[in-house]
Amino acid sequence: MLSFVTQIALIMNLIDTHSHIYLPEFETDREEMLQRAEKEGIRKILMPAIDTETHENMLKLEQEYPGVCFAMMGVHPCSVKSNYREELKAALAYLENRPFIAIGEIGLDFYWDKTFTAEQYLAFHEQIEWALEFDIPIVIHSRESVDECIRVVSEHQKGKLKGVFHCFSGNHGQAQQIIDLGFYLGIGGVVTFKNSGLDKVMEKVSLEYVVLETDAPYLSPVPFRGKRNEPAYLKYVVEKLCVIKKTTITEINAVTTSNVQKLFAKAFSENHLLKTPD
Repeated sequence: MLSFVTQIALIMNLIDTHSHIYLPEFETDREEMLQRAEKEGIRKILMPAIDTETHENMLKLEQEYPGVCFAMMGVHPCSVKSNYREELKAALAYLENRPFIAIGEIGLDFYWDKTFTAEQYLAFHEQIEWALEFDIPIVIHSRESVDECIRVVSEHQKGKLKGVFHCFSGNHGQAQQIIDLGFYLGIGGVVTFKNSGLDKVMEKVSLEYVVLETDAPYLSPVPFRGKRNEPAYLKYVVEKLCVIKKTTITEINAVTTSNVQKLFAKAFSENHLLKTPD
């Protein structure tokens, strides 16, 4: 019987929907890291934007690995400071110049600092309106702010808004509200944490509403918790979901990959960079 790792490698169709692999943490081994990802069956890596300090590095990586790395554009809530209008202006200029797979990551973060809470809300609302204008998904950061993000999305949801609540770690009630809004849950390393409670939530959530992610270099799954995360570690998330959902690797791969393809269908068809390499 084939090992779990061998089965993953043979599938060769997994998508990491959230990975900051353009950051300095990968400066010394980025090529090797991407080779490891390919070896573990990762076919596409979607890269959420942060701010103007990292946009160019992200876009350079996308250009170097067409068909593998795909950029989003937006302003991360932790980058919403006194100069947030300049950050928004820069992000919008990129969006008006070329296609992007999504607007993200955007949202609210009440964990680190609440100094610019009002500005975070303003930036979130504005970027959602961009998504509706460009007809692309949003990828939401909702640390310590899941309920607040749900309320904001609800205000804008008239049937056309779509996206992902990235790094979902909330309760089942919140999960259901997100699903009812037509959004997906981004599930990553947290589901492998012993006391996160996310495993119990996922028992009740259909894979039909799930996309996979790492959030590399952050939130490494067990057995690498506390160390640098990378796309190759997505296999540990898949392995945990197999146990939780009492299903197969093939099923998780098929359903979650189909979810990604449906969510990003317009971007896949419009952006030549999104073609899968031969």
